[in-house]
Formats: sequence, structure tokens, C-alpha cells
Amino acid sequence: MELRNIAIIAHVDHGKTTLVDEMLKQSGTFRDNQQVSERAMDSNDLERERGITILAKATSVTFGDARINIVDTPGHADFGGEVERILSMVDGVVLLVDAAEGPMPQTKFVTSKALALGLRPIVVLNKVDKPDAEPDRALDEVFDLFAALDANEEQLDFPVLYASGRSGWADAELDGPRKDLTALFDLILEHVEKPAQMARRSEPFSMLATTLAADPFLGRLLTGRIESGTVKPGQSVHALSRDGKEIERFRVSKILAFRGLSQQPIDEAEAGDIVSIAGMTTATVADTLADTDVKVAIPAQPIDPPTITVTFGINDSPLAGREGKKVQSRVIRDRLMKEAETNVAIQVKDTPGGEAFEVAGRGELQMGVLIENMRREGFELSVSRPQVLTRSENGQVLEPIEEVTVDVDEEYSGVVVEKLSQRKGELAEMRTGQGGKTRIVAHVPARGLIGYHGEFLTDTRGTGVLNRVFHEWAPHRGNIPGRRAGVLISMENGVSVTYALFNLEDRGVFFISGGEQVYQGMVLGEHNRDNDLEVNPLKGKKLTNVRASGKDEAVVLTPPRRMSLEEAIAYIDNDELVEVTPLSIRLRKRFLDPHERKRRSKAAVA
Repeated sequence: MELRNIAIIAHVDHGKTTLVDEMLKQSGTFRDNQQVSERAMDSNDLERERGITILAKATSVTFGDARINIVDTPGHADFGGEVERILSMVDGVVLLVDAAEGPMPQTKFVTSKALALGLRPIVVLNKVDKPDAEPDRALDEVFDLFAALDANEEQLDFPVLYASGRSGWADAELDGPRKDLTALFDLILEHVEKPAQMARRSEPFSMLATTLAADPFLGRLLTGRIESGTVKPGQSVHALSRDGKEIERFRVSKILAFRGLSQQPIDEAEAGDIVSIAGMTTATVADTLADTDVKVAIPAQPIDPPTITVTFGINDSPLAGREGKKVQSRVIRDRLMKEAETNVAIQVKDTPGGEAFEVAGRGELQMGVLIENMRREGFELSVSRPQVLTRSENGQVLEPIEEVTVDVDEEYSGVVVEKLSQRKGELAEMRTGQGGKTRIVAHVPARGLIGYHGEFLTDTRGTGVLNRVFHEWAPHRGNIPGRRAGVLISMENGVSVTYALFNLEDRGVFFISGGEQVYQGMVLGEHNRDNDLEVNPLKGKKLTNVRASGKDEAVVLTPPRRMSLEEAIAYIDNDELVEVTPLSIRLRKRFLDPHERKRRSKAAVA
């Protein structure tokens, strides 16, 4: 049977997972009586809720006498660590581009990785049946993108298909018959080369591990493409680190191959195929699994360094331990170390004292997904404001600069440009498109974008779309003003009283409503002014024996401003924390005692 290994890469929401759904249906991978759920590859609960792909996953389809292994990759740059490892397993890529939006920042990020590995792309212009589709413009932009990324002549001579993933068709001509995805399957078999590893089946077995998973029955599962030889269950192999040192020897207990949406045990796997192997206890991502007489490790693809760091600590508020069961620093540390082992883009480091941990990663979304998963697992923890990592070269401090692409209605373009310039952004491009939309491209320091997305949605009345991707390291651009407003801080412990909050409404916007547990040092809302203000949310109505008009009217509060996890993390200042529990997200001061806060403030000024 012929074999092809491909990855599908694209920007967020350009239709990767939907296209894979159709490929699964039309390839005959499923029997007629089997149902394929929408976005079947997004098996994670968070992926389904957010509508994005977070984890790279493999599947396979059969077309004629060929098997095509397909890897569905995340489109967001925050999860780029997944993409960089996965691309080393495939021999070609299908680049999916929205015919209306054209190549977007994450398209550029993932495509640059694929081109650097020498992979030949197939370009699929998706959603060409949309009213605002401009396939010719999108195709020109794709070519310009490839040229800007130093693609070679062979990569620039890419084939093009016009498609609608949701309708389930692809065609070489824009006005073609639009029947099914046969044109896509044929092009993959014609354009993507057979795995070169297939010619090395007679050599000793070797495989580079690219992803790690855990199975309750099989234990650790390492997935990768077999580079040479064959492997069978019961075979003795060893694991080598990147520098060639032996980590462990073990016997292969199970070999799982991707068949449709499931993994099935097989009796033998050959060079070129993508499989998962069980039986190891220590080996991890980037290690080489090989016959015991192999002494040289397979080189692993380097991973881009993290750009932000967040401090994870125990929840030491007065409400700690009421909602979660996993509250000890030891348990939090074990969970973070486990995450760092499977997610190559995350690094965990202990802080002095051992009760907090610095977690470095690619962006706020990646951190938000990690924290959300932990709270759903029963963890309670406190999280600091993200800090951007810098580096020093030749005595000069460098900071990460991100390329920001904004699509907004023309009437809001002015305020967006102004806000980006306040954050030390430099305008790179600005053009007007169809439907009164303006596209703004700017290079902005990563620290200037922390907390900006919520403000951006307010400025554009929720109609703007902002995308960002790492651009370069550049000299530090100086001080950037932070949050201008102060906060309202509780001075008491107890249950908030509606009457008290009603009388405090002219002081600012509240994040809580009546009847909620509060404690001293907890952030209740945003102050109208730039200073912090301590308030008493427990002050009840005084009872008298005199009845006056209006005294007994019902009190109606303005609905509180509820923040999502990412919004809360981006909102807090350096002296504040987010308290995360399975049921609640609260904002608080780092030091709950007001006298301690004053001492720390004076010490910082001195």
C-alpha cells in the first residue's frame, strides 16, 4: 500500500478541522452506518468550547490503494510548539487559506516553519463560495508571502485548489463541477513524495518521539514517524537523549497505528509510518527510540524560546480549600512538571521559597488554556500578571516584538492606531478593503499587548478582529503606561450586601454582586479614579422607627462586569493576583493586609 504523510496548516478558523471531517467522510474511512461528528478532530472539551485546535492530532484515511496520514495542527501561534515538532513527521503540507481574509499572521508563522524544513506546499483557497471571497487577491498574497519567507523555486511553483470545506468539494478550477474532494486526494498522491524512510526498512529500527500521551492501561505513549527499520510488539529497544546518552531499555508492549479517529494495535510497523509506541517509563518528547545497537540519536527540531512568564502559586486567601481539592504546592508543582514534559513550548522553574513556580510559555492564550485545564481538574491556585521575557546582546536589552494584524470598520481605525502607538507600536501597513473594512499591520512590543484585547473590543464595539504573532527581537522601546484606573478593595470579610454595593456604585464598576463571599484585600471592582480605594461591601441598611418615603424601595444593582480567565489575568497589575478555583475567578491584592501594602509601596518608592 502506498503511503503519504501530510500536515494541514492554516490560521485560526480558516477551516482545517472542517476539511479533515470531510476527508474522513468521503474517503470511506467510516462505514455508512457510522456517524462522524462535526469537528471530529477537536476531541478536547476546551477545543470544542472555544472553536480552536489546541493539540496537534493525527488521523489517517484510505483513498484507492493508498493510505494518507493526516496531522491536524493548531492555528494559533501560542501553540506553535506543537506545530514545530509535528512538521518533522510529514513529507508535505496542505496550506489552507481563507479566500476572503488571505494569509494571516499565524499562516505566516506556520508556513515559515514548513518552508524552512523544505516541505513542498499545496495551497487550498477555502471558502471561495462566500460573498466576500477574493480568491485571486488571496492567491497573490500567498505567493508574496512565500517569496518573503525565502521559499525556493520548487516551493514557489505550488499547485492551487479552490475549495469549500463545509460543502465538501475542491477543484483545480474556480468554476469547476464542485462535486467532492477527489481533486484534493489525487493532488496529494501526485505532489507529495513517498516517505524517504520507506527505502530504509532493512536498517535497524529508529524513531524520533514528537508527542507524548498517557493511557490509563498502557502508560506512556510516544508518537512519531519511524525513520528506519521495523518494530514489533515484544521487541527490545532503548531510548537515547539528544546527546546520545541511553535513558532506558524497555520491551515494546504495544504499537498503535492511526486508523480514522481511533488508534488500533498492529503487529508490525515499518519505516515511514506514523505510530504510537508503549512500554517505556522515562523516555519523552525529542528522545530517540531505537534498536539497542543504535548509538546515535536523531537530531530534534529546535523549538522557539518562550516569550512570557507567569508565576503560579498556592491559593492563600481566606477562602482557600473550599472549592478545590488540589491546593498544596507539591501537587501544583507535579502538575506543572507533567505539563512541561508533554508540551515542549512550556518551561517550569522553581522560585526561592518553593511555594511558587515560574511558568514560561508562548502567550496569554496558552497560559489561559493551561490554567483552565488545571481548575477543571480540581486545582486551586493564584496567578500573577504575565511578564515579558527579555534577552541581552552586546550590552543591549532586547524585547520580543509582535506583528499585529487588525481588521476593523473604517470608523474605528483611528482609535486603534492611536492605542497601538501609545503602546510603542510602529505602523507597518494600512489599507482599505471591501465592505468598509480597514486592515492595519503594526509591530508592537509584546508587553504592550498584555491586557489590550479587552480594550480593543470595547473601542471597536466588538466588531474588530486582532491577530498577533512573534516578529523579532528588538531594542527595548521604553516605558509603556499600564492600567490607568485604580481598583475598589474590600476592607472586610463576609458576604457582600446589595444595599452597600448600591451606595458604592458611583465609585466605579463592580466585578461582584450582592450575596457573594468577599475578604479583606479582595478586588471588588474598578475605581473611577487612578488610585485604589478601600470600601466596605458589608455595610447594611440602618433600621429606624421612622418611616420615610423611598426608604422601602427595592434596590436594583447595575449588572457586574464578569471577566473570563484570560481577561482577569490581563487586567491585574503587578501588585495583584488572580485567585483561580474550580468554581470561581477572583481578583485580589498580592498582600491582603492594608498596612503591609503600604509598607511595600513605600519600600518600592525608596
